Amino acid sequence: MDHNLPLITTIAAGLGLALVLGFVAARLRLPALVGYLLAGVVIGPFTPGFVADTKLASELAEIGVMLLMFGVGLHFSLGDLLAVRRIAIPGAIVQILAATAMGVAVATFWGWSLAASLVFGIALSVASTVVLLRALESLGQLESFNGRIAVGWLVVEDLAMVIVLVLLPPIATALTGSTSTDPEQIARSIATTLLQVVAFVALMLVVGRRLFPWLLWQVQKLGSRELFTLCVVAAAVSIAYGATHLFGVSFALGAFFAGMVLRESQFSHRAAEETLPLRDAFAVLFFVSVGMLFDPRVLVDEPLRVLAVLGVIVLGKSLAAAALVLLLRYPLHTALTVSASLAQIGEFSFILIGLGGSLGVVPPQAQSLVVAGALISIALNPLVFRGIEPLQRWLLARSQLARNLAARDDPLAELPLSTDPKYLSRQVVLVGHGRVGRKLGEALQAHHIPFVVVEQNRAVVEELRSAGIPAVFGDAALPEVLVQAHVARARMLVIATPDTLGVRQMAAHARLLNPGIELAVRSHNEEEAQRLEQELAGSVFVGEHELARAMTRHVLERCAA
Repeated sequence: MDHNLPLITTIAAGLGLALVLGFVAARLRLPALVGYLLAGVVIGPFTPGFVADTKLASELAEIGVMLLMFGVGLHFSLGDLLAVRRIAIPGAIVQILAATAMGVAVATFWGWSLAASLVFGIALSVASTVVLLRALESLGQLESFNGRIAVGWLVVEDLAMVIVLVLLPPIATALTGSTSTDPEQIARSIATTLLQVVAFVALMLVVGRRLFPWLLWQVQKLGSRELFTLCVVAAAVSIAYGATHLFGVSFALGAFFAGMVLRESQFSHRAAEETLPLRDAFAVLFFVSVGMLFDPRVLVDEPLRVLAVLGVIVLGKSLAAAALVLLLRYPLHTALTVSASLAQIGEFSFILIGLGGSLGVVPPQAQSLVVAGALISIALNPLVFRGIEPLQRWLLARSQLARNLAARDDPLAELPLSTDPKYLSRQVVLVGHGRVGRKLGEALQAHHIPFVVVEQNRAVVEELRSAGIPAVFGDAALPEVLVQAHVARARMLVIATPDTLGVRQMAAHARLLNPGIELAVRSHNEEEAQRLEQELAGSVFVGEHELARAMTRHVLERCAA
């Protein structure tokens, strides 16, 4: 039966074992991704017992890559990236270069070629967006400022890796000597590849942005849910396939731009929701197929090399990122959060090392080392995140430098001496200037009510000050930041930030400094709102409730007219 139905056997074994081991990993409070990779190891050719069809598994993995990258493109938000661009873009670029240099140095020490060392180093430099998103969601920090920085940082890494996937084949071919190493020939090869990519991108932006939404609208009108899902998946896979065969672009890049184009349409949220189960299923098969590449003997035969890989991923890359964040004058907690986010590798690393193997650039051992590094670093990542707060407390208790870095001697951390006195007494202290905070600020301005903004995004604080609005840079959960906003003489503290983890500290410090201050807090769900109302003795607003009230008021007004 196994030989007659290899496709069904491979899918059944891969998904079934991934379910079991993923469940075990989740029970052990590890990412389920660890279980999926281990499932691939168990059914792979390097372990005894049943061996899945590796050729079919690699083809299923290609579909997984397409749908995985389609999902990345579907969730890619240029606006979110621009909000943290001043730290995410330079930080990610410099960190990729630093981590790649570490990987190249290690591989060169092992005697690998320049091309193999370069691909290996790049594979170690990029963290997994999937792992990060799940980690931040489990900690409730996805919408926090530090969470947005970490996600923006990894989005920049993803975009850089998309470019690497485009340029790697011509560069690797030249470096391995399989074609002319003449600089002009290499330059022509790269230029040809880039022109093909530009042609594909232009076609997608000009034609795809109009054709794809129109096609979805025609299917939507039929009212068939399965046809809508089929249309989205067929478009993603077809665009990826066409990009490869017509423009020489990778499946991953084609699928990524298919997702980006779809995001521009009004159907993006529905497409993401409808295709999520299918994307998740094939993503599992992708990680299972990656696990099949792993030879466990590398842990016994080359333990020092595995430790070196882990050193680059967990220590070297994280320390470089933390140093960069601190150099960009962000506080210690932000540096620790970003460094923890980068202390792992994932899907792009697998895609890159797989491409390097198919091009004959890296030795087979490289894939096992990368998968070993991914398995261990992903398993350790939740522990790394949980260690942020204890580590920060330990550093603050023992190091004056750490206390200085946490507070940051920053001109934006306090109001200028020239601030109008009306903003220093009986003012509103507005924490957060995102989508909700911005609307509140506009309303306060329209009614000539003085207010001071407390915001953790330096760029936002700079923009507010240039517009003549008093703003303080820092975390409102710290009492010294509230002092700089003159909360001791304020009439009201309005917490409009989506990060509710620090709300209790903000309220406690504000009440200590100003016992009579009134509180207004944003919340995400009814249960949380009830707890906050009881603990804070303030007004708590839930988004769904306010939306329901506004819609009810509109309906009643229209019906009464």
